[in-house]
Amino acid sequence: MSTLEIRDLHVSVATEDGAKEILKGVDLTVKSGETHAIMGPNGSGKSTLAYSIAGHPKYEITSGSVTLDGVDVLDMTVDERARAGLFLAMQYPVEIPGVSVANFLRAAKTALDGEAPSLRTWVKDVNGALERMTLDKTFSQRSVNEGFSGGEKKRHEIAQLELLNPKFAILDETDSGLDIDALRIVSEGVNRFSAQGDRGVLLITHYTRILRYIKPDFVHVFVAGKVADSGGAELAEELEANGYDKYTKAAV
Repeated sequence: MSTLEIRDLHVSVATEDGAKEILKGVDLTVKSGETHAIMGPNGSGKSTLAYSIAGHPKYEITSGSVTLDGVDVLDMTVDERARAGLFLAMQYPVEIPGVSVANFLRAAKTALDGEAPSLRTWVKDVNGALERMTLDKTFSQRSVNEGFSGGEKKRHEIAQLELLNPKFAILDETDSGLDIDALRIVSEGVNRFSAQGDRGVLLITHYTRILRYIKPDFVHVFVAGKVADSGGAELAEELEANGYDKYTKAAV
């Protein structure tokens, strides 16, 4: 069993007027087998948390720690974090023209395992993952995210999640732009990942609709760069009914 632990994390970004602090002391612990949902208004720092854990160079860690099984994640390069067991599904996946989905997935798997997977079994695994995401086999020959619809991008990311099978999945607004069918398919993929029992999920979302498919063990309210409140799944329903008003007023 593994633990992703965030302690007193402060993060800034560079602006024309100097450094601006986005995260102002975040404490969060995610353990294997747990699904945590982070909810909050725009600009509260949810995505900043995701990208900071993953190692995006735009975000400067000014203090605090992020550890995976007691090992300092912040001292790792981006690829070392991935090999250690962290996976980030981005809100806006980038296009990689000229690189096919098949080559991208095999290169990622090779980098994680230190050796290339058997081609015969790997093709079968990839086709199976794509099929479960209702993506045609020919999808693997397309350039990564080039010309993909919003739903295709998100379903491709969950296929990646299944094939790479990290210790912890950080999903940044995976429900953004999805229609009802795509939302269900993506949610089923996340649930298959979680059903292994020894995987952790940190799910960032604005809305409760995805939480009707993916049942969180914990819900955290993010406001002004901090965790303002935490609770069980019932907290998400309270937010749906009443919004973030009481939290934003308290933060001011």
